[in-house]
Amino acid sequence: MRYRRMAAVASTAAEAQAALADVAARYPLVEPDEADVIIALGGDGFMLETQHRLLSQGKPVYGMSRGTVGFLMNEFSKDDLPARLEQAHSTILHPLSMRAETIHGETQEALAINEVSMLRETRQAAKVRISVDGVVRVPELICDGVLVATPAGSTAYNLSAHGPIIPLGANILALTPISAFRPRRWRGALLLHEATVRLDVLEHDKRPVSAVADYTEVRDVASVEVAVDHATAIHLLFDPEHSLTERILSEQFTP
Repeated sequence: MRYRRMAAVASTAAEAQAALADVAARYPLVEPDEADVIIALGGDGFMLETQHRLLSQGKPVYGMSRGTVGFLMNEFSKDDLPARLEQAHSTILHPLSMRAETIHGETQEALAINEVSMLRETRQAAKVRISVDGVVRVPELICDGVLVATPAGSTAYNLSAHGPIIPLGANILALTPISAFRPRRWRGALLLHEATVRLDVLEHDKRPVSAVADYTEVRDVASVEVAVDHATAIHLLFDPEHSLTERILSEQFTP
């Protein structure tokens, strides 16, 4: 067996805590740092939180849906869990690295599994200059915000902002504006996985902007650089009939 030692973690939701109690009553569990695999019980938000918390350990995570949204989760069942783990298919993801510099000269770095987004902080629209690999591509984007999404994150905030759904393995990132006012006809771009995106905030004193990497927020940013962190790997496990690749493909045909 690949996964002899299991650990389980759960969100604070009552449904997730009940599922954790069911799993703990049926199977011997160990602490996460001693486990071969982590069972995450909750929704997609909790899955992202778990991945960030355990990122340095590099252990596979098998999620079961006990939350509101479960795109990154498998169906919940406490039966035959060791057998399901043995049959599960592995998906390796590489997160985005965000390096944000604030208007006060401070620098903060964070990783994002889904997307890095920049959002206006006040009633006034943001003004952002977009450069890709050192070349200015959009001199001035007037918008509510702009985001860079991974293939795994392309069905999250990116999809809500009318960005494209990207199949896993396409080695492409989505650069998507959020409620763009000018230029009106620009709907975003698809970038190679190796691209580095720089987002400079124009008129930041008058039009403050925040940057968010998944759930890490930096306020009052002056500039943000985004690139794929190829050195960091995230290991997800999915049931064979419900892989992440299949989910992303199916999402493109959902009315």
